Amino acid sequence: MCDWDDVTRIATALPEASEQAGRDGLRSWRVRDKTFVWERPLRKADVKALGDAAPDGPILGAWVPDLGAKEAILADDPEVFFTTPHFDGYPMVLVRLERIDEPELAELVVEAWLDRAPKKVARAFLDDTR
Repeated sequence: MCDWDDVTRIATALPEASEQAGRDGLRSWRVRDKTFVWERPLRKADVKALGDAAPDGPILGAWVPDLGAKEAILADDPEVFFTTPHFDGYPMVLVRLERIDEPELAELVVEAWLDRAPKKVARAFLDDTR
């Protein structure tokens, strides 16, 4: 339901956020110098670990506030959100971009941005949106 244009539009609308392309050509969205969401295709080890459950299509990586939030997100909608052993112990989730709706994507991107943005910048954003 969503695509990379949606990610770019939502992410770059946030204060001090920008899109960058790595040497590998994969995109990431950052606030100052901290990545908050990124393009994350599956690697061979991911496909092996996931087996038949390995999705195809575009995959977005996103920071989440903590491991408890990660578990809640993964349990909430396993058709959209998943993880691989590579991310065990890290507050990050993977998203089947074509299966997430735009309001849920916007919520995820904003939450990831809030988690990674400098506290003053995040606070000012929250004050402006109230």
